[in-house]
Amino acid sequence: MTKSPRIQLDELHLSTGKAARLHRLLYKAGPANGTLMVLPIDQGLEHGPRDFLEAPESANPQFQFRLAIEGKFSAIAVQIGLAEKFYPEFAGQIPLVVKLNGKTEIPPDGAPFSPLNGTVEDAVRLGADAVGYTLYVGSSRQDADFLQFSSVRREAERYGLPVIAWAYPRGEAIEAKGGKDSLFAVDYAARVAQELGADVIKLNIPRLDPTQMAKAPKAYRRDWTETEAISHVIGSAGRSLVIFAGGERGSIEETIAKAKLCMDAGASGLIFGRSVWQRTFSEGLSVAQAAHSLLSGYSI
Repeated sequence: MTKSPRIQLDELHLSTGKAARLHRLLYKAGPANGTLMVLPIDQGLEHGPRDFLEAPESANPQFQFRLAIEGKFSAIAVQIGLAEKFYPEFAGQIPLVVKLNGKTEIPPDGAPFSPLNGTVEDAVRLGADAVGYTLYVGSSRQDADFLQFSSVRREAERYGLPVIAWAYPRGEAIEAKGGKDSLFAVDYAARVAQELGADVIKLNIPRLDPTQMAKAPKAYRRDWTETEAISHVIGSAGRSLVIFAGGERGSIEETIAKAKLCMDAGASGLIFGRSVWQRTFSEGLSVAQAAHSLLSGYSI
């Protein structure tokens, strides 16, 4: 068993309710060794039905719920409608994360904002162990976003639910400084999510593109290895757990290789959506099993 230098649960200084629920996610489900393995299915709202066209059976949310259970995930993350309509038949078999906000991709993305469509009280009623929130760092509408996140954070503290922030750099100003996947942008998003009170932070792996780097603030314009960049953004998240996204579907080998880079750099887990369920059920299960096997080699 590899012991990695990563943030410990008791270092998060959580309230009793938050600590108990996060302990369940970390040690009672999924790899159950202190790492997180989350299956998100919020893409139907965020991207529309197009994400299901290449794997038609995945359009039925039962597909992802079964995959989360058989793939031994720590939790499944869904919007309020799927939680109310589909989770009841799977309750107790897989922990639930309720995403509280979301938007479509139809309007231009120059000034994104993700409005609330659910409440922390809804999540408690449905038996969730955490809530999720999409935070657009750098958007010209971030003032409204910060206020909205603040209200969610206060309610989550009152009810004792951990908050997972989907920390996404977005907007015209971010694009002008190198783009949403640049090291500068991902690093800034990690720090902002920590500063605003997220307990767990979802990040994308930063890209080390020279063209992007040339547009970033001067401090970032140096040579970075992938491991250094990932480790750096984890450090910027401070006393928050960091889980990395798997991104779009690629080969199983590529997906797991990227995941290993993140875990070796100090991540607390993975949040794999399309890279798992945008396939046949058996292929998706193979990816889940490979990710589970990888995470089983780490402990927190």
